[in-house]
Amino acid sequence: QAASVLVIGFGRFGQIASQGVIARGASITIIDNNVQMIRDAEAYGFKVYYGDGCRADVLHAAGAHSASAILVCLDNKAAATRIAELARTEFPHAQLLVRAFDREHVLELRKADVDYLVRETFESAMAMGREAVLTLGAAEEEANEVMEHLRRRDAERMDLEAAGGMFAGRALVLGNQVKKAAAHPAAQDSA
Repeated sequence: QAASVLVIGFGRFGQIASQGVIARGASITIIDNNVQMIRDAEAYGFKVYYGDGCRADVLHAAGAHSASAILVCLDNKAAATRIAELARTEFPHAQLLVRAFDREHVLELRKADVDYLVRETFESAMAMGREAVLTLGAAEEEANEVMEHLRRRDAERMDLEAAGGMFAGRALVLGNQVKKAAAHPAAQDSA
């Protein structure tokens, strides 16, 4: 029998996030509260439940009790956090994968003990940043190293923020460097 995956929120994010498990043969069930989205998903043969994923009865009706994984793909961070907390308690057997809205939301979801989370714009922004580094003349290896360095800084910053609040990692944010005239050899030559 194919694995069962529950996708809560089937907008542009949920549709893309579900493609991998569908390609692997999983059976997905969807919870959404957008009537047009439900019609569109049903046209592709998906089993869709209309309702609020924050409600345990809706989650049970949609099969969360037998799901191998629950993908929370909402753009409403308060609702996503409530669902994560509820799913962790009610359906501890399921792997819980959640779309995080921003850094602050990541910290909330860490407290909810989700199995996997991704900041919704982080990966696409990192991909664009890597391309920008290449555009400026970096070789592939250098671009990869730069981006890996930034990932490590971001993870370190997130750990600091988890322990000390939203601004505890502020020093790790890169900004334009103000160059002092004496620091540049060219500036010393012209002095």
